[in-house]
Amino acid sequence: MPKPAAPAKKDDNEPSPIIKATLQAAVIAGISNILAQAISAYKDGTPLVIDWVPVFQFFLFGVISTPPNFLWQELLETTFPSHHVSPTREAIASASASDEKALDREASLGTLVEPRLNKGNTFIKWLLDQTVGAAVNTLLFSMFMHGTQAAMQHRATSSFGASPDQSLWFLIDSFKRGNAIQYHSVNWNWVWEESKREFWGLLVASWKFWPFVSIVNFAVLKTVAARSLAGNLAGIAWGVYMSLFAAQ
Repeated sequence: MPKPAAPAKKDDNEPSPIIKATLQAAVIAGISNILAQAISAYKDGTPLVIDWVPVFQFFLFGVISTPPNFLWQELLETTFPSHHVSPTREAIASASASDEKALDREASLGTLVEPRLNKGNTFIKWLLDQTVGAAVNTLLFSMFMHGTQAAMQHRATSSFGASPDQSLWFLIDSFKRGNAIQYHSVNWNWVWEESKREFWGLLVASWKFWPFVSIVNFAVLKTVAARSLAGNLAGIAWGVYMSLFAAQ
């Protein structure tokens, strides 16, 4: 009698889903900023010279904002599961007819039960994600971007200046010196006021895009990791918009 195949061993070196999602989001955020700079250069009719400072800022925002968002999505899914297991039509018909052979056959084929969309839970998750989640993310973005941009204003007075072609050297030099991001010099009252001022405009703009992405995520995709990847891919378009907004 052949031995059953041994279960695949989990690679201990494989990063966790939350780390994968964070890396994906950070890279996509950086790419979206580069695309936004390319669009701006095309519209202005100027050569594209990548400014690596905002690319870094968006990359860093992806690193900081993804873990709490990942945990938020896990909380929503745990509290309001999108799918529940229900008997298949075939299983119900076989059970109604007391057909044990048919039930055994369906059990061997794995067709006794199937996941079905829980519309009530999906709506609740969608509503919470587009109200509580959207509000927190909008405020987080504004606070982070205004704060980080202000914390890196010393770039203009550095030996590299604010020229995009010197931006990479500025980042390398300032990180070597340990003074790249100077949050201690930020006027956080100003950051808070600016974040409040643009809050509703950004929130309304997000409602024109993310509700559709959210409902597809909750209704079609079944794992948080898959939803995170889909959200990140959709986030390229949103990231371009936010990059153009942040550059104003």
